[in-house]
Amino acid sequence: MLFVKIVHILVCVGLILIVLLQTGKGADMGASFGGGSSQTLFGPSGGATFLSKATTAIAVIFMITSLFLAYDSGTKKTDSVITAPPAAEQSVPADTKSE
Repeated sequence: MLFVKIVHILVCVGLILIVLLQTGKGADMGASFGGGSSQTLFGPSGGATFLSKATTAIAVIFMITSLFLAYDSGTKKTDSVITAPPAAEQSVPADTKSE
């Protein structure tokens, strides 16, 4: 269970980073007029396909771990932090003042 939580946190951070690395939809227009987008790390169009495939793969892992954690939290029976005796065993305090 701890392993799934650690994987989930790492996937969340990775998904955020990959989404932030991607360029916006309007960035292609600037590259056609001589903008600096042609100096990308993965080439002129290689980065878009690599990052979109990586985003898809990490998003699938994120969804699987999210579903697993949601299912596991709903089925696990845990004791309460506050423990009280059952209702049948609770005693009613006697009235100390009798008139």
